[in-house]
Amino acid sequence: MKPRPTGSGLVYSTEGGRMCPACRQALNVCVCAAQAKAAPRGDGSVRVSRENKGRGGKTVTLVRGLALDDAALQAMGKQLRHACGAGGTVKDGVLEVQGDHAQKVLDWLLAQGIAAKRTGG
Repeated sequence: MKPRPTGSGLVYSTEGGRMCPACRQALNVCVCAAQAKAAPRGDGSVRVSRENKGRGGKTVTLVRGLALDDAALQAMGKQLRHACGAGGTVKDGVLEVQGDHAQKVLDWLLAQGIAAKRTGG
């Protein structure tokens, strides 16, 4: 018989119910999901680009790299959409503004004191 490897983790337990794979705590006491939501997703290097692939030919302006939490990102997205007079959303830490507003978004971010640069075509 082969010896069982140490540190192989919990295989089955009826005590705590389902277990979190990251912290190995019961899901009802796990804080991994809350910490992941609260953590900023951006890398701090703010990039503004224009994209239309996979959107049925519609053009959107994307802002990536903002190091903000979800609530602050939503608030900034609302202000930015209002400044551009367009709709949009926030998906996976990326701000999307409907239409080709790359230069207007870049100017607005620079006026807010955020060092941003234009990427793509």
